[in-house]
Amino acid sequence: MIKNWHIAKNNERLSLNDLPVLDIKDLRKETIEFCKNGLRPAGFFGKDEGDGVVKLFIILADDKGVLGKKGVFYVSSAIFWAHIRLYDSFTSEIPAFHMFEREFFEEFKIEPLGHPWLKPLRKNQDRYEFFEMEGDEIHHVLVGPIHAGVIEPGHFRFMCNGETVYHLEIMLGYQHRGVEDLMVKNPTNQLAESICGDSVIANNIAYSSLMESIKGISVSNKAQLIRKLALEMERAAIHIGDLGAIAGDIAYLMGASVFGATRTLVINTMLEFSGSRFGRGLITLGGVNFEIDEEKIERARKTFDKVEKDVCRMVKTMLKNSSVASRLEKTGTISKERAEEIGLVGMAARASGVNLDSRFDFADKWMDELNIEPVKIKGTGDVNARFKLRYREILQSFTIIRKIFDKLKEYAHEPINCGYEALSKENAKNAFVISIIEGWRGEVIHIAMTDRCGKLLKYKIKDPSFNNWYALALAVRNNGVSDFPLCNKSFNLSYCGCDL
Repeated sequence: MIKNWHIAKNNERLSLNDLPVLDIKDLRKETIEFCKNGLRPAGFFGKDEGDGVVKLFIILADDKGVLGKKGVFYVSSAIFWAHIRLYDSFTSEIPAFHMFEREFFEEFKIEPLGHPWLKPLRKNQDRYEFFEMEGDEIHHVLVGPIHAGVIEPGHFRFMCNGETVYHLEIMLGYQHRGVEDLMVKNPTNQLAESICGDSVIANNIAYSSLMESIKGISVSNKAQLIRKLALEMERAAIHIGDLGAIAGDIAYLMGASVFGATRTLVINTMLEFSGSRFGRGLITLGGVNFEIDEEKIERARKTFDKVEKDVCRMVKTMLKNSSVASRLEKTGTISKERAEEIGLVGMAARASGVNLDSRFDFADKWMDELNIEPVKIKGTGDVNARFKLRYREILQSFTIIRKIFDKLKEYAHEPINCGYEALSKENAKNAFVISIIEGWRGEVIHIAMTDRCGKLLKYKIKDPSFNNWYALALAVRNNGVSDFPLCNKSFNLSYCGCDL
């Protein structure tokens, strides 16, 4: 612990009572100073203390060790008494706080004075007035919230001059699912894997790791490796599917067909491993539910060898095509400076040259043992960079998967679950735990607190889309409105990940 802040490792159980409580002015000053020195916001949320009192928690991530230790969180808090309903905005100094402050204001009506654009985050359908531009040649193009097919609800409002997009305003919040409240009432693996349908494994690992820390449950090496295997299979499958979606949006139908078929081979292997193409039911508290025997591993090796060859051949063919290059290059660009400013995370951040990857920044023992290096590309921040980064991460995931297959032999006789008796352990009392896992889209963060009886009293989730939706709005500026589907697919953000 340093003065006014508690240092927390990933999945480390802290005492809620030990977290510092500062005056909001002091907390704001120190937070801004830390962020200007290289830390970034990973959590900013409130907890209702009753009688109009709200406690604000701030979590800053030190990914690279700029203050000493790499891969740790700095945690502090402040109290807003019932008569205090405003404070000076953090966003005015550190723009990456803009979504966090909007959410905090929407939930507790505590106003950040000086916030540049305090629009609602989710509760906005009936009363929000959209941003307006004036001019004889300005026109609006409205898309959604109802979309074709199975796309989730979201509204996109483009302000255009001819075909050129000047501004895009995105409205989410149509689903009102109440996931965080459900987690407090009845936390389960089934609920965790339903948070975001394309990130089943990432959310379930984050939830399980967090609850295991609270309950003091250990997980065998074998189960840890199977979890990591599933996470990389999820990453590879979704990335391959996204390559196909990008190919489809530029009418490169061969690419769309090949990537679609190869993705299916990956998720069908997950089906063989767990009974679900998306890994539902694989992960449980204390480990995993299914063994992966040598016969299944050998079939998977052959399948992934074929998938990798087909993906490599198709990507190389696409990138040699001048028409493909003309659509991907310099389309939907987010510069490194802008990405850092707005707090971009995950795959999209890395494509802009911001090297954030919690697999390495908050590394567990396996990344060293498996000898895995981060992917590096030229971070041009356009659709082309996001396409190439996906490709490189697919290859990286298959490398990790093969190494895990080999490593599993060392732990063949270990159990896949520590035993159901561990699940009856009581939660630690007054606990505070942060769990971060690098999903395919970016960092998935789960935070939980327990009361003096060990019962959950707060559960907070941050999907990477929470950080990245605004980046999509910026990326389409000065692009043609017809390029929006391509830009959108290159980010592939989650509606339900934001509509918690």
